Amino acid sequence: MDNQKSLSEIEKLKSILQSNSLPANLQEKAFQQIERISLTLKYGGNLSQLDITTKYIDWITNFPWFKKTEDILDIKRAKEILDKNHHGLEKIKKRILEYIASLILQKQQEKTQRIIHHAPIILFVGLAGTGKTTFALSIAEVLGKKFVRIPFGGLSSALDLRGQSKTSPEAEPGMIIKAIRRANSLNPVILLDELDRVTPEARSAIMGVLIELLDPGQNSSFIDYFIDYPVNLSQVLFVATANNTNNISTAVLDRLEIIQMPSYTDEEKIVIAKNYILPRLLKDTGLNMENIKIEDNIWYKIVRPLGFDPGIRSVERKIEEIVRKISYKIVSGQGRTFVINDNSLREYI
Repeated sequence: MDNQKSLSEIEKLKSILQSNSLPANLQEKAFQQIERISLTLKYGGNLSQLDITTKYIDWITNFPWFKKTEDILDIKRAKEILDKNHHGLEKIKKRILEYIASLILQKQQEKTQRIIHHAPIILFVGLAGTGKTTFALSIAEVLGKKFVRIPFGGLSSALDLRGQSKTSPEAEPGMIIKAIRRANSLNPVILLDELDRVTPEARSAIMGVLIELLDPGQNSSFIDYFIDYPVNLSQVLFVATANNTNNISTAVLDRLEIIQMPSYTDEEKIVIAKNYILPRLLKDTGLNMENIKIEDNIWYKIVRPLGFDPGIRSVERKIEEIVRKISYKIVSGQGRTFVINDNSLREYI
């Protein structure tokens, strides 16, 4: 019965392969693998190989081999989005706009002269909460690209990026292939987040994979050990972040354009909290500006941390706490409008 079920499963895999558009030689390779499994099972082979092959067929047939998003190349729109998403940081925004402008010129040249350019890879360096990730998100929004994040914090093996071979019991694709499948696009923005926080034991191996990923001469045929077929990453726009560059190899840094993120002053934090964070949190919660009134002198008490904090995460957490408590009061029928002043601040924070 099990054998009959397995043969039926093999027919199903063949049908899935035939109904999906894949690179021709990959499809042929997958059919050969199915035939080998079929022969193995006829002579009492191991069913675990069928499970791995099923998983493999699922990955290659759901991978976006031919899918891309159309880039939006509009410098005026880019400026509007950066101003909407980020207060101040004019030098950083100018750098990003120059970067977008160079991409626009490259794309125009590609259309007319068929010259393939490779965008510089930006590395945002700065302390926690200084806006590194949100700038990466803004780049994706500006260009109309899908956005995927790969966290490097605590990454302990190059195989996490590169994938595990089908001969391994833990066989699965690496984080790069998973990110592209999640984006369902061959040209997303992939954020390589916290490059400096990989484990010391695996650092040299991971940096070796990064050199290949970030090198235009090599990433057009990236091999994931599970997929075992060259994947063209040349259209992926990589953006990276780090708290500092001490733990990033020189060879990797040579391939990156570093943008240093400044810390925020208290005055900047107040503007960001009032005009960006509070309206966003209210919208996410289903409230509006009529429900919460924060007196001007209170903002300094909200943004002033107990210790040095260069970013705005602690400010965001405090405002989240206020919004959460007011949401509870509204839902439990204690009123619709709440004023936060010197007398009531302790109740909310």
